[in-house]
Amino acid sequence: MKYQRIQDLREDNDMTQTEFGAILHVSQRTYSHYESGSRRLTAELLAQIARYYNTSVDYLLDLTDEKKPYPPKKDE
Repeated sequence: MKYQRIQDLREDNDMTQTEFGAILHVSQRTYSHYESGSRRLTAELLAQIARYYNTSVDYLLDLTDEKKPYPPKKDE
């Protein structure tokens, strides 16, 4: 699965793979594998990316066209 939306969001924010990889604490090479789909993103990384771009994991996975994130979880 190619993560096109993750690539698009990175490019829309004028960031290189090296710069965004540093945010995720991974190398440019590893991040490149994530974007191309040759390596699967973990749920934790997907959540981290969604928080960074203020969107939902569903949007990143192309399950919805709605960019707006879900409301935050209320502490119980």
